[in-house]
Amino acid sequence: MTHVILTEINGEIATITLNRPEKLNALTRPMWRGLGDALNQLDANANVRCIILRGAGGRAFSPGNDISEFETQRSTPAQAKDYGNDLYHGLQGLTECNTPTLALIEGICVGGGLEVAALCDLRICGKSSRFGVPIKRLGLVMAYPEISGLLNLVGEAVTREILLEGRIFGADEAAAKGLVTRVVADDEVEQEAFATATRIAEGAPLVAAWHKKFIRRLRDKTPLSQAELDEAYECYDTEDFDIGYNSFLNKTKPEFRGR
Repeated sequence: MTHVILTEINGEIATITLNRPEKLNALTRPMWRGLGDALNQLDANANVRCIILRGAGGRAFSPGNDISEFETQRSTPAQAKDYGNDLYHGLQGLTECNTPTLALIEGICVGGGLEVAALCDLRICGKSSRFGVPIKRLGLVMAYPEISGLLNLVGEAVTREILLEGRIFGADEAAAKGLVTRVVADDEVEQEAFATATRIAEGAPLVAAWHKKFIRRLRDKTPLSQAELDEAYECYDTEDFDIGYNSFLNKTKPEFRGR
């Protein structure tokens, strides 16, 4: 994994940091590959119950892809397609992650940075954060896999507005559009994000994974099979259900085991 993707585990909460503060964490091809690898590794770690994604430096989550790579790595359709394989690896890591994910957004969250944040389960930002996808100015298209996260999050009308106008807008407008979960004071973003991650980590991890799976499945409008409907009752056969049920009766804090 490249040094521009940092991973840290503190108890049940893991943090992935986009680590190019001198470039406001602009995304490079190795970073997309490293992001996917980091997510896959953390998702396979049974001790991790929430993953926070953030940018280094406090000034930006990410302004999107590093434009300097276009001349050497994305100047033709063939090059762009090859580059896209690594970009999609990063996005796929988020799309398929069974562990809850949370974007800690300080400052700029634009273009590819917004693509990453949109695929997280929750997004917490500061009052001064800025959002948008101004790629129309570069004559660039946001490909199908890149649009899907934004579309699933805010719907067709808002996605059209964001892509066709290409405006950069503030945190309050982002919240009104449904792009972010919560807006707090700039100096409270980190505290609120980790408090939220702690609340997530305190829940039953099997339940979190099931809920993520069910939500993904419900985007597909085909009828649910009987086996799929029956899966909702499998939680009753888990150790975590016994722990949670008895903790509720005894008025004690449950210590879930993910079994």
